[in-house]
Order: sequence, then C-alpha cells, then structure tokens
Amino acid sequence: MAAARGSRSGVSRAALALVAAVLVGCLAGGVSAAEIRRQKNVQVALRAKWAGTPLLLEANELLSKERKDYFWDFVGQWKELDKGSECLTAKCCVQKIVENVRSLLSEPLASVFEFSLTLRSASPRLVLYRQLAEESLSSVPVKDDALEQIPGNGPVEETCCWVDTGSTLLFNPADLHKWLEGSGKGDSTGQPELFDFDHVYPRSNITAPVAIFYGAVGTKCFKELHVHLAEASKQGKVRYALRPVLPSGCQASSSFCGSIGAADAVTLSGYGVELALKNMEYKAMDDTAIKKGVALEDPKTEDLSQEVRGFIFSKILERKPELNAEIMAFRDSLLSSTVSDTLEVWELKDLGHQTAQRILHASDPLQSMQEINQNFPSIVSSLSRMKLDDSIKDEIIANQRMVPPGKSLMALNGALINIEDLDLYLLMDMVREELSLADQFIRLKLPQNAVHKILSAALPAESNSFRVDFRGSHVHYLNNLEEDALYKRWRSNLQELLMPVYPGQMRYIRKNLFHAVYVFDPASACGAETIDMILSMHQDNVPVRFGVIMYSSRVINVIEENDGSKSEEDTSTLIMRLFLYIKETYSTQLAFQFLSDIHSSRSGGDDYSEEPVEAHHVEEAFVDSLLSGAKSHPQDVLLKLQKENLYKQEAEENSRFVHKLGLYKLQCCLLMNGLVHESNEDATMNAMNDELPRIQEQVYYGHIQSHTDVLEKFLSESSYKRYNPSITGKSTEKRFVSLFASYHQEDSVLHDINYLHSHGTTDDVKPVTHLFAVDLSSKTGTKLLHEAMRYLMDGPNRARVGLLLYARRDSVSTILLMKDIIDRTISSFSNTEKALNFLHGLCKFYEGQHMAASSAVGDSISTIMDKVYSLAAEIALPVDDYRAWLTSFSADTVLKGIDKLSDFLFGQLGLEFGSNAVITNGRIFVVGEGGSFLTDDLGLLESMEYELRTKYIHEIIEEVEWTGVDPDYLTSKFYSDITMLVSSSMSVRERPSERAHFEILNAEHSAIKLNIMNSSIHIDAVIDPLSPAGQKISPLLRILWRWIQPSMRIVLNPISSLADLPLKNYYRFVLPSMDDFSSTDYSVHGPKAFFSNMPLSKTLTMNIDVPEPWLVEPVVAIHDLDNILLENLGDVRTLQAVFELEVLLLTGHCMEKDREPPRGLQFILGTKQRPHLVDTLVMANLGYWQMKVSPGVWYLQLAPGRSADLYELPSKLVAIDSLRGKLIHIEVQKKKGKEHEDLLNAADDNHFQEKTDNKGWNTNLLKWASSFISGDASLKKKAEKNTALKDARQGEAINIFSVASGHLYERFLKIMILSVLKNTQRPVKFWFIKNYLSPQFKDVLPHMAQEYGFEYELITYKWPTWLHKQKEKQRIIWAYKILFLDVIFPLSLRKVIFVDADQIEMDGYRFWKQGFWKDHLRGRPYHISALYVVDLAKFRQTAAGDNLRVVYETLSKDPNSLSNLDQDLPNYAQHSVPIFSLPQEWLWCESWCGNATKARAKTIDLCNNPMTKEPKLQGAKRIVPEWVDFDSEARQFTARILGENAEIAEVHFSTL
Repeated sequence: MAAARGSRSGVSRAALALVAAVLVGCLAGGVSAAEIRRQKNVQVALRAKWAGTPLLLEANELLSKERKDYFWDFVGQWKELDKGSECLTAKCCVQKIVENVRSLLSEPLASVFEFSLTLRSASPRLVLYRQLAEESLSSVPVKDDALEQIPGNGPVEETCCWVDTGSTLLFNPADLHKWLEGSGKGDSTGQPELFDFDHVYPRSNITAPVAIFYGAVGTKCFKELHVHLAEASKQGKVRYALRPVLPSGCQASSSFCGSIGAADAVTLSGYGVELALKNMEYKAMDDTAIKKGVALEDPKTEDLSQEVRGFIFSKILERKPELNAEIMAFRDSLLSSTVSDTLEVWELKDLGHQTAQRILHASDPLQSMQEINQNFPSIVSSLSRMKLDDSIKDEIIANQRMVPPGKSLMALNGALINIEDLDLYLLMDMVREELSLADQFIRLKLPQNAVHKILSAALPAESNSFRVDFRGSHVHYLNNLEEDALYKRWRSNLQELLMPVYPGQMRYIRKNLFHAVYVFDPASACGAETIDMILSMHQDNVPVRFGVIMYSSRVINVIEENDGSKSEEDTSTLIMRLFLYIKETYSTQLAFQFLSDIHSSRSGGDDYSEEPVEAHHVEEAFVDSLLSGAKSHPQDVLLKLQKENLYKQEAEENSRFVHKLGLYKLQCCLLMNGLVHESNEDATMNAMNDELPRIQEQVYYGHIQSHTDVLEKFLSESSYKRYNPSITGKSTEKRFVSLFASYHQEDSVLHDINYLHSHGTTDDVKPVTHLFAVDLSSKTGTKLLHEAMRYLMDGPNRARVGLLLYARRDSVSTILLMKDIIDRTISSFSNTEKALNFLHGLCKFYEGQHMAASSAVGDSISTIMDKVYSLAAEIALPVDDYRAWLTSFSADTVLKGIDKLSDFLFGQLGLEFGSNAVITNGRIFVVGEGGSFLTDDLGLLESMEYELRTKYIHEIIEEVEWTGVDPDYLTSKFYSDITMLVSSSMSVRERPSERAHFEILNAEHSAIKLNIMNSSIHIDAVIDPLSPAGQKISPLLRILWRWIQPSMRIVLNPISSLADLPLKNYYRFVLPSMDDFSSTDYSVHGPKAFFSNMPLSKTLTMNIDVPEPWLVEPVVAIHDLDNILLENLGDVRTLQAVFELEVLLLTGHCMEKDREPPRGLQFILGTKQRPHLVDTLVMANLGYWQMKVSPGVWYLQLAPGRSADLYELPSKLVAIDSLRGKLIHIEVQKKKGKEHEDLLNAADDNHFQEKTDNKGWNTNLLKWASSFISGDASLKKKAEKNTALKDARQGEAINIFSVASGHLYERFLKIMILSVLKNTQRPVKFWFIKNYLSPQFKDVLPHMAQEYGFEYELITYKWPTWLHKQKEKQRIIWAYKILFLDVIFPLSLRKVIFVDADQIEMDGYRFWKQGFWKDHLRGRPYHISALYVVDLAKFRQTAAGDNLRVVYETLSKDPNSLSNLDQDLPNYAQHSVPIFSLPQEWLWCESWCGNATKARAKTIDLCNNPMTKEPKLQGAKRIVPEWVDFDSEARQFTARILGENAEIAEVHFSTL
C-alpha cells in the first residue's frame, strides 16, 4: 500500500503539469465563471437534543472503559487549575488531552481513543450524570444557604461542586470535614444509591458511608473536595464515588480546557445522508416560493482532501495557491459530470465487474470504492465504458457458486457481523474490545501469533441441548425396539428417516433412536401419572424405547441433611424393592404393571391424588399383580423381602444415583437421549420432534448407521453427569468478570493466593481455577468451604482452588481465628498433601460445630484450638507452629486483610457483601443463602467452563514458544495463571457466535488484501460495491484502515448481470476530524455531510441513514427536503439542513417462561419520582417492545391494571448511557393462581371474526366518527378565531391521525385541519407522525393550535430491525399508516380516525373486481385507506397489529406484492383482521366515483389519476371548490407566523 499512501501524502510535479494543461483546456472549453457560480451543494448536520458536554469529562469516561484506575489517574493529572494553560483554542485542548492519554494507552488503543473522543460517543454518559445531579439537588435537604440562588439566577461558584451523603448536601471542605468526623460514622440508612457505572475510588471501604461527589475536574471547587474525599477513602472513613458534572453556569469557573464542548451543541457523526433521484411522475411539489430564510454559506465545508478523479486538490492548492480560482474551477468541472439514472441494457451487462475492476486497479482501493458508490449517478457513464479484464470477471463468477451474487458479509476476527444492524459506534466498540484484549494478552508476554489465534479461534458451540449422562444399572427399560418380537415387522432401513412424511406422522423403524427415560418418585402423584402414560404410549406402538429411573424423596432428604446416614424404610423404597423383585423373578412388563396398579388400588384410577401412598396400598397391588401366576404366595414373598432386606441396597443406590445426577429437584422429568424435558405426553412428543433433526443429520452424514448405538454415541460425545440448570442455563443468565485489571494492580489479592491442589497434582498445570469467596460467619459459607475440600479430595486433575475467606467486622473472634488458621496453613503447607487432609478435617469440624455469635468466646477458641492441635498431630503437621500462631493471633491484623480482600470481592468483582460465590475462570456463580452447592456441582462447573471457554485457550498457550520470558518463570503456576486470566478476559467479550468460511473464496484477482496477518484485528468481508450495504461498509472500512491498520481481505461480489441501475442516489457518511475543533477559539463546530456539485435539474429527496437506536428529525431546513430542486435555490449556493437526535431507543424482547410471548403485556417507564413517563405493549412478534428515552437512569415496570394483576416483574433499572441505546431481554411469569387467566381477556369475542355483519361496536364507532364531519350547512360557517374557541368545543374529543412528508403534503395537512375544525363543534386532537414533518410545519403548528383551538401531539415509532424494511420513503410512510397502530399511540388512547393528508395514490381502476383480488376477497369489499376509524382498545385486544405484521412480513419480501401497501395489506388480511365498511359518501374520489355522487360526499380524496398524471395542486383547485379558500387562509396564517419569527430563525441558524 506504499503507492496508496504516497497518493495521499503529496502531488507529483507531473500531476501538477497535467492539472495545468487540463485547466487550460477546461477554461478554453467554455466552463464560464457564471456556470461555476450556478453549481450547487448540499450540507447536512445532525446534533443531539441535549445541551453540550465537556470534552475533558468525555475523555475520562472513555478512558475508564480501558481500566478503572485510569479514570483516577486522569483526575490526578487534570485537577490542577493551570493544566492546559498554554492552550487558547479548542483544537489545542483536544490535542493536549489526547497527548496525556497516550501516556497511559498503547497503540492502536490510543488512536481508537482519539477517534472515539471526536465521535463524542461518551456524551450520553455525562447527560446521565447530569440527570442524577439534578435529582440530587432536588431531593436532598440543602445545608448551605448559598444554594437558594440556584432556581433563580443560576448557581454561584459554591454550587458547581457538592457532596451528596443521602441525608444532606455539602458544598465546602469545612462541612465535609465535619461530616467525615461526625455524622459520617452514623447510621448507613438513607445512603445514596450506587450504580454499576459509578466511579468508586479504589479500595474504598465497602461498609463505610457513601459520599457521592458531583463536580467537574478543572473547576475551582473540585480539587479541595476531591483531595479530602480521596484521603478519607484511603483511611476507610468513606466510600467515595465521583459523578463528573459541570453544571450550567459553571463554565466560567472551569480551567482553560475544562469547558470545551459544554457551550456548543453536541454535533454528531457516524451516520449517512442519502440524496436519492426522485420519481416525479405525478409532480407532487409545492409551488410556494421560498421568500424568507438565511443562506448558510460556509466556505470551509468543501472537503478538499477527498480525491476527485485521482486528484487531491488540498495538496495541489498548497503547491499552487496563486491558481486557486482556476484549480477550483477545474475541480467543479470534474464534479459536474453528466448524471445518469438510466443506461442501455448492453451498458448494464458488465457494470458490476467493471466497477470491481476500477476499484482493484486503484492506488487506494478503499477510497476508490467509496468514491464510486457514493457518487454513482455521476460516475456510472465512465464505468460502463471500461474494457473488462476477464480474470477478474471469471473469479467473481467462480466465487458466486459459493456466495449469492450481490450478497455482502463482514467478519471481525472470524465473528460474523450483522451488516443490517452495524453502525460506527457498534463497530468501534467491537474493535476497541478486540484491541483491549490483545493489549492485555501482550502484557502477559503472549506473542502476537498466539494473540491472533486466541482472538480468531472459533468457540465451541454452546448448545441449548444439554445432555445428562444417565447410563448405568439404575435404568429399567420397558421395551427394546431392536430385539422385541413386537417390532419384528418394522423396517430397519435408517434412510427412511430422510424421506418426507405428513406432518405429525411417526417413522416406525426397528432401531432404538429415541430413549425416553423418566425419572420420578414412584409414590408421588406425578410418578403414577407418568407410569400410566408410559404404558399407554407403549400400547399405542409409539416408536420409542421407554425406561424409568426411580428414587425415594425421603432418602434424598436424608442424604441432603445427614450426609448419607442410614434412613428408615419408606414407601418409595418399598415400591422399588418390589419392582426389582418382580422384574427379575417374572418380567419387566409385569413390574411396570405393578407400578400402575399401586395407583389403581389407592384411588380407583379416577384421578392422581396428592395424598401419600401407604404401605398397604403397595402390598395390595403387589398381591394383585402376582396372584394369578405366583410361584409362591405373595404374602410369603413380602415377609421374606422384609426379613432378608432383599433389594434394599439396590433401591437406596437408585436414590443416591438420582441425587448425584441432581434430577430430584425436578420431581418428575424426562430424559430424551439425555436431554431434559417435562414428563407429560405432549412434552414427550415435542422432545421426539426436537431430537429428530439431529438424528437425521447424523444419518445423512453417515455418522449413525445400522450398527450404531445412538444413545452411547450422543452421551459419549457430549454429556455431563450432573444436572444443575443454574450452572447450565442460558448464556444471558450467566455472569462473568475479567480478572486482568485486578491482577495487574500493585499489591493485588490475586498475587497473595496460595492455591490448593488435589493429591499428587501440585506441579501440574491447571487450566481451571476456582476462587471461593466465602463468608465464614454464614452457614452457607461454611458448607461451601467444606464442599470445596471434598471436591479436592475427590481428585480433580485439571482444577485448582483458591480461598478468599472473609467475615463481617463485628464477627466473633472464633471466626477470625478460623480464617487465620486456614490462611496460615495454606501459606505454609499448601505444597504438601498433608495440608489438604488437615483442612478437610478442620472444615468438616467447623461446619458441624458452627458457632453462634452468642457463644462464649473463650470456650469456643479453646475448642477450636484443641481440634487444630489434634488434627495437626494426627496428620503430622508441626503442632508447635499452630501454638505459635495462636499466641500471635491478632483480630485487628485479620480485619485489615479482610478490608483488602473486600475491595477485590465487592469493589472490583461486584459481589454483594455477605454473599458466597465461586469464581471459575471469570465466571461468577453465587450460592444463594440456604442453597446447596455440592461437590458434583463443582465438577459440573469445572467441566462446562473447561469445555466451552477454556480448553481451546489452554491448548494454544501450551504450544506457545516464549520469547523474552525468563525460563525460570515458566512454572505450572505461570501457565495456570495465564490461562485463568485469558479465559476470564475472553469470557466478558461480547461477540456474535456465527462464523462464515471466507477462506473458501478465491481472492487472487477479485479481492482487496491489506496488511495481511500483521495486526490483532483481521477483517474478512464480501461486498457488493454497488449496493446500499456497500455504501455503508465502504466508509467503515476506510475508518478502520486509517486509525488501526487492520489486516483485511475484501472479496468483491457485484451482481453479474444487472437489469437496472443498482444505485440511484448520492451518499455521504459523516465522520469527525480534528478540524471540527476551532484553531482560533474554544468553540466546537462539529462534522457535516457535504455534497458538492449536485445535479441542478434532478429532483432529489433526502434521507438520513442513522444507527438503529436513533430517532432523528429535521429542525432547520428552509427548503423542502422531500423535493430538492437545486436550480430553484437562486443565489444561495449551498442548501443546508440540520437534524436533531431527539431520543434514543430502549428496545427488548419479553418472554413468558415456557410459553409464547405475552402479547399485549403493558410496560411503563419513568423515574422513581415519576414512574409513568412513557408506556408501550409487548408484540406477539418475538415479544418485541420499544420505548423512546433520553440518556439517564430509568425504571421499567409493569403497567398498573391487568398486566400488574396477572404478572410478576420487579422494577428493573435501565441506564441509558451511550449512543447505542439499549436492548434488554425480560422474562416474566404469571402470579400464583393466575396461570390460566388470559391477559387480553377476549373470551366474549370468540366469534368476532365470523360476525362481519355485526352492528355493535362498529355502529358506535361510526356514530363517534360521524360527529366530526357533517353535511349540515349551518356547521360550515367560519368559526371565530379567538383563544376561547377551544373551550367552546363540547363533548367527547375526536382524535385524528395523519402523516405527511414534504411541503406540498404539509400544505394539504393544514387544509385538512381547517376543514375538520370547521365541520365539528367537538374538541379535536390531532396526532401526527413527526419523523417526516418539516421544521416550518412544526414551528407553525403550536401557533395554529392556539389560533384555532385544537390540541395536537407528535408521535413516532422506530421501524423494528426484525421487520422487513421498505427502501422508498413513500412506501415507509404508507407502512406507518397501518403497521404500528397498536403501539404508536399512548395506551390510554381508545379510538382514532385516520384522515389522509398526502392523498394516497389510487390506480383509478376497480382492480379488485378481477384477477387475484377477486379470488382472494371472495365477495368482501376492497377498502380504501384514505379514511378509516380504529377502535384501538379492540385492535389491541384482538392482537390485530401482530396479525397485520405477520401478513406484512410474509408478503413484503416479494417485490411484486403490496403495490399499494397501506391498502393492500389490511384488505389482504381482512379474513383475520376484519374491516367494517363506511358508506361510500364518506370517501369520494374522482378516479373511481362518478360525479353524480360528489354532492353527497363527506370527504374528498385527491387520488392520483394514472391516465392524466394531473399534478396534485392543479387537481385540488379543479375538484374542490372550497380548497382555494382553505389554502389561502392556511398560507396567509403561515406567512404571518413565519414572518413574526424570522429573526428567531436567523439566530437559530447562526448557532450552527
């Protein structure tokens, strides 16, 4: 890439000479100055809605992502007021900040930091702190009188910093000092809440009072308060947290660089802007001239560093400044190429291959690709004339045998990225995470090639199919499909599994493919039910091998409580003993029948009683079962069994086996080839259906053949000998933490740990490390400690154990003494096997003798020491050492060690004080109070973590050839530590699990290859450069190449044979740079999208391509952004628009445990003081829900009413602190006793869909809607315009919904508003979708509402990512009319009328009378969507919105369907979502209604006429007599309002 870099770094003399020659020809050819002046540009900016945030504080937030300690290092560097005093400009300050950070971060992390800072990606976090600061000021009593000035004239200097203690606010060091010495030691109740994102001072005392400092580094008041709090924190007096906030008005008290960015709008980047060539078939443009406005000329907006046809004009101008005018004229000439929106068929044939060739032959392929796909209409002509290289074409075609033509894919270090969801902020987070991991591993001395292997390795698939290995003698099978005579006539050909069958049809193959083994207590009701089900299914010849494993619940309880001591005979054990006797003496079938007879003898077979089975029921069933064919009298057999204890040991072993498996917690369950399911018949059939595809796949690939033991194969390949769903559960439920930062701290706890090993393995490498965090003062903790010793005694050979023992500060001396003895034993004797034996004995004793705090301390210590001495003597450890330790024992010394440990456990790992946990290679497993965590669970945890997250890392590390490491350091502990640290860091890595095999694609001629294998980041991509995805990915790849120089392999994959131009738009991706920061003052300008020399006579429409979590709207735009015609700009050279990021999205998926998503479930979101600020409901579609939020701390909960009555969900804290919004998954469950109640409660509407002639709610709606339109002439008189008009309207409010885009349709919208208001005396509220409304309309609307007396609300809903997206703006608007009616309005709104403002197009023919629509409608009418009424309550109750979205998703993927989306969709779906017809006079359209009916029309739709293509305005004036008067009134009102606010608009613009 030397050539590419050279082309950016300078311009050769030959190039200058060429420019000079071309300039002469260009100017001689007639490019006049007048024509150059006519060339027009478009500029777009996007800013955040919130007030500016300081760059200095943003920088520290970014830095804290790398390491928490860096945050405090940065505070230490910048707390001095004279820091940055040499900087007098914003650019200097930013450069100074970056320079400081480079002293902490290595490359390329420092470059990523610099780029992220210019992106302003940390701004939302500061907005969140600002919200908490405002709540702090408003919710806590003020101690200082100075704060009284805040509400009025803004804060005085003292209010720029304060400390919140939960009970008071402290504003100066004197008050803080007094609190620290006095009240700080008091009651901890009422303390302020700390969050995960808070910056807590290192090693703060976890039990000390909390003090939250609100202030900004660099302000006059910051340093002194910070120094006081930091010192107090070191002394353990306070738990100090800093929330960086620069309150409004405090900028003047800040240091030189402290307020940079705070006074300016946060102008964002990382989004795309599209100018699409618009189809103007119907000429839907407003003819109103722009009479007022400000030309936002900005001579600095043209980016001259961008290459234009091979020339970089910034470099040329540096060399030849005297030719400025001529050079710029030449540049404008190059950019004003002929714009093409059509090509001949033969010109399209190889266009994709020609584009690929142009890119691959360029000196900078990435830049060339971006230039082509972002200026395609101006470049396409030259591309189509290129001579094609067949080698490129042939390779592209060959690759397209493996990847579909036009498909775009991208992977980061092997992980496939969803391009649809990808945005710059997500990409930079992913890249930063990868680079941070690489940096950590390199610090551990791992070589670069090992780092690359670890980061690129494919992780083992974490399957949901968790198999339990139940093999053994405890399973009793009822049948055997391979051997029993019953199945001899069945076929044995496994290939029949691959043959198609009817849904639900079973395959009868003489092979044990499905092993259904049921685990239950035979004396339980579910056990009885299970047995009857097994016999029934067996009798029905279900092709399954049935088996049972039985256990006694009472024996299990004895094992749990008394550590396996002998138990008394119980009914369950008796049943198992008799079962075994019958099976061995008679037959298996008779034994199973005996189990069923027990239930029959007890209840007569009617139901399954929960009453306990008694011994006489069992004996009666036994006698009845054997009476007919008994070899001896059954009563004699019973006596013999009881006397000789026959089968008693086997029965008890059954229970021990089930206990070891952990399945007893489920009471009754099914193991389908080891997979755990419920034990009913439906679950059995579903389990078969789930397992079938896995078996079919194995048969297809030849891995299962006629001789294969299927069960043996599955369980030997992937199974565990323990079931514990809290260990094996979903990944989303597991908690992980990286140990790297803690390990690299000075005096780290991890350096103090002496690990324990099983006997004989001390010198072996241990890839798995268990750290036990144990509260010695709790019963759960002591039991966990004992289990840890048992686990080691069992002899694991790939795991080691580290003990982190702590206790409460008020613990009795005996507990502290126990910790001291254990710690000293491990530190002195951990390398000897004797230590493990000693600790096992001591922990067993301590668990059994767990002493209460009220015990006599002296006696307890004496008892413990006697046991210690005797154990030491017994195991041959030096007793004198223990006597010396007792003499030197100091509780204070032990407590100091606990303080250090507490910071690690509770400050760094985030555990709750008092909890007991196992941290396994970074995975945190918390043992609940009173819960059991046994040796077998530890074994399961070890196995899972090793197989899924550690094995591949361990294997890579074992093969490393170390360089620069002292061979003496390469001990087993060194390898074990490295594996633990790398595994823990990788466990917190967020990355997709999907991968693609890019290596199979040919890349010799058709791929861009850069910096291969010389970076920690590797990008694989397949890109169609002439696609929307290509437009989006190209700039992202250039960013990565510029900032971090990754290795890249980009295979070009254009569509080989095009039928139309693939791109009909111009595209710009907005990126930040250092030039956004002023080099003359402290201001921050922000990045902009700039389109140079756009076509003058083509109508363009602007679209903003923003990250999915953003909801933006235009706030400054003089011109119609839907219909941009640059030749109408007049003297203005640059059309300018400013958009605003209004809100971010909080989205999620809600599921009900083991059920379908709870559709219709309602959520509310707000603060603690105002819990209901926004609301939404859950869709049936994936359980999706969406809310619009700003950065801050919010609380999500169930809405009051039926949702909260039926379901349980604790209030959930949601922190919105990034520009990526938030996606959360929620699982709810019904309250006890409410399991069978229906949330929607539509039982009385069961026949609703069939009764399409129903006159009930339809008639009521019609009456309600009729009240806003009347044919009575008396209501058409002009109403008086005064402020009392709104109050004069009486009755139930009418809610009217509409959507418009573009100045013309907004003009129609105003006319619609006037026509509605003058035809009703009811109160009216309008609901408008705000996404596409112009700034002018939104400025006029509040004045219009006041003038004419109506209410309005602007609403919006972000298109869900999972729903098929429309590409054209018009079709998106159509979709908004119908797809989100159930969720776009507040839940309190019950009814709404849609009135069409933009006059949805009609074909003008009654197309529904023939063809497809005639067949599909089957006599139902085809309805027009220009006017409709929605009963939102019924709409939500019947899940109509969900049904419409399902139909839409099915149909919309066919480009030939839904041509009139907003009409075709509801008409197609009216079989499931019924439509009730309004009379024809409610909607009259000239194209398909006769003039004879016009006089009776209540509303007129200005539908397009496909025959005449008459423009909208012309048709409106001709068809509607009142239109001219309405239009005139609306235009005069608009002009008056905008005229009154012209000065305001000018001030508004000047802030850009």
